[in-house]
Amino acid sequence: MGQKLWDKGTSVNQDIEQFTIGKDQEMDLFLAKADVIGSMAHISMLASIGLLKNEELELLLTELRNIYGIIEKGDFVIEKGVEDVHSQVELLLTRKIGDAGKKIHSGRSRNDQILVDLKLYTRSRIFEITQAVQALFGTLQAQSERYKEVLLPGYTHLQIAMPSSFGLWFGAYAESLTDDMQLLLAAWKICNRNPLGSAAGYGSSFPLNRQKTTDLLGFDGLNYNVVYAQMGRGKMERSVAYALASLAGTISKLAYDACLFSSQNFGFIQLADEFTTGSSIMPHKKNPDVFELTRAKCNKLQALPNDILLITNNLPSGYFRDLQIIKELFIPAFDELLACIKITTQMMQQVKINETILSDSKYNLIFSVEEVNRLTLEGIPFRDAYKQVADSIEKNTFKPEKNIHHTHEGSIGNLCNKEINALMENTLNAFTFKKAFDAEQKLVTPL
Repeated sequence: MGQKLWDKGTSVNQDIEQFTIGKDQEMDLFLAKADVIGSMAHISMLASIGLLKNEELELLLTELRNIYGIIEKGDFVIEKGVEDVHSQVELLLTRKIGDAGKKIHSGRSRNDQILVDLKLYTRSRIFEITQAVQALFGTLQAQSERYKEVLLPGYTHLQIAMPSSFGLWFGAYAESLTDDMQLLLAAWKICNRNPLGSAAGYGSSFPLNRQKTTDLLGFDGLNYNVVYAQMGRGKMERSVAYALASLAGTISKLAYDACLFSSQNFGFIQLADEFTTGSSIMPHKKNPDVFELTRAKCNKLQALPNDILLITNNLPSGYFRDLQIIKELFIPAFDELLACIKITTQMMQQVKINETILSDSKYNLIFSVEEVNRLTLEGIPFRDAYKQVADSIEKNTFKPEKNIHHTHEGSIGNLCNKEINALMENTLNAFTFKKAFDAEQKLVTPL
């Protein structure tokens, strides 16, 4: 027979129960490891303040490590009639070691339990995202250096405008990722604060040592105010979602460029055959379906912060069941974004570049600004130089000088890739991943 932590013996209509649980059990399976780790820290703290005997603590820690191993093997399930992951873990403990298993809930509520679960889970997923972004960033930077001498037309209003380069194109998306990672770092800092001890949102009369659980779980600090700790649910997810959405925006724009540039009308790049598909009636087609789907998935991810906002923006302080629905949106977003980042990395590694784009005379006019600037440097006032070049274009006598020599920071001849690398490295070094995961590993490793 299953259990509910709040059960008072009153029967519940099965339709209502199914409606209120919804997809919660499915989402809770993603949080199982975090739930065990959070419980291990909590009961260690309970023993330190005398609410658990040392022998009970050792029994509980041993069995929680066993449950952790079951989860890692993929064999953990939430049984029929058991409401959530918290109830399932407590049920497994009481089956093995009796009444001591019921003591793990002292001094906490499901409210701060799910809060810490979500934070521990989110920490691990942010780490995965940063690893994937590093790989994409490295690929873009390598391609920027490899093709830094290859020019391509730059556009404004989808009209040919001025000379650009593949060095600039690849490098632009690399630098965009550095800003995205700044947002992810800010989200990490919001996530990596300990809500345990806030209980239902108003604290506990037990003499809890909240700093101890903070240290045991490798958090950077506390959510000090117990009411705010509960108010942080939804806000943490929304903050992380903004960072995920920013990354998705960068990748979506890159996907759009790649689709455009790989079309025959542009012909700037060629995608590897395995990333394209054919047509059922047109034998010549090589459609950029993978990048089109990447674009769509990333555009969907950019709606995530607003989805979470609309669930939370009209709630007062305190806990409400509305917050449960956030998990259904938030948890799957990490795998969706990871897939997009990884497939984009592969495509950018294998993309083929057209190195002779500007030999086509239709791009001659993009060098008009270079000619205006050359004349200005010779002493002709800029407005007069502009009119002189405009007249030659009108009379069809303009002759482009295609040897360009930009040297200022971030331009064609001075990409600043080393500086962009340093930006990324400094941001990555600010994440406190090692502290967090060393603490978790210490909890799950037997002495």
